[in-house]
Amino acid sequence: MRSFTARKHNEACRDLYERIVAKGKRKNIVSIAVCINLLKQAFALAKSGLIYDGNYKSTLVKH
Repeated sequence: MRSFTARKHNEACRDLYERIVAKGKRKNIVSIAVCINLLKQAFALAKSGLIYDGNYKSTLVKH
């Protein structure tokens, strides 16, 4: 259920969802990918101790 909310409010999750669906993947598989992305975000925040910033852009990912 968290993946549905994340698609609406989290830009990174929404982009991930749209990108994978465009490749023709099934929506339940895409929801799992969104959940994994959320877990990675939560772990990174917990590990770093930083506060979530919705406008943060990674310098590691090439756009």
